Amino acid sequence: MSTTLILVVGAIVVLTAVYVSWRAGRLDRMHIRLEVARESLDAALVRRAAVCLELAASRILDPATSLVLAAGAHEARTAGPEEREHAESDLSRTLRAVLDQDRFREKLAETAAGPELLEELDAAVTKVVYARRFYNNAVGVTRSAQRRWLARTLRLAGRTPYPDFFEIDDDPPHALAAE
Repeated sequence: MSTTLILVVGAIVVLTAVYVSWRAGRLDRMHIRLEVARESLDAALVRRAAVCLELAASRILDPATSLVLAAGAHEARTAGPEEREHAESDLSRTLRAVLDQDRFREKLAETAAGPELLEELDAAVTKVVYARRFYNNAVGVTRSAQRRWLARTLRLAGRTPYPDFFEIDDDPPHALAAE
């Protein structure tokens, strides 16, 4: 009887250890996915700012509009972690103000590089929207896994803080959505 009891208790301990190990590995994979999503979001934001700077320097826009767009893009690229969301939202609003001007698409079509630049900007803006959604999805899943009682009790996430969502105004300009 005692041998059977020892085997049953041993099997329960082994199964519990396997389950805890599996949960810890899953949480680790979630953190890796979160880091990859964050890097992808950063790359998309930097690309959007670079395309905005390229548009501002293209001499297609009037000087005042170019200056406003360049300033917004520069601010977004140089913002620290605390100001990043605000600066990126400002760039989105600036892009909408610039691209939604009267005859903007016609002005771009008149230049040789205009259509290509507009296509590049559309791709960059779309990537930001998707990268932010993917990142926020990864944050939600990771936060949910970190809040489970087993993860909290056994500290499976270590001292890793809860990841924060990246909330910005990333609505694309109407001129890009009209295509």
